[in-house]
Amino acid sequence: MNKQQVKGATNQATGAVKKEVGKMTGDRSTQARGTAQEIKGKVQQGVGNAKEDVRSNSDIDRSSRTRRSSDR
Repeated sequence: MNKQQVKGATNQATGAVKKEVGKMTGDRSTQARGTAQEIKGKVQQGVGNAKEDVRSNSDIDRSSRTRRSSDR
């Protein structure tokens, strides 16, 4: 898990809480800010997931190259 994934999860949770507080208090502004923060968190987490995918794929590529060169 990388920083972007952690920040994304944190923003999603914080946004969900803000959104619910906004609903309970009838404050549309707080509700909208919560929704926006939730979306921001989902995007951040997606970026973090993509980074992890790239990192794991490059690790796989490196290990397969190492194996191929040692097979020669």
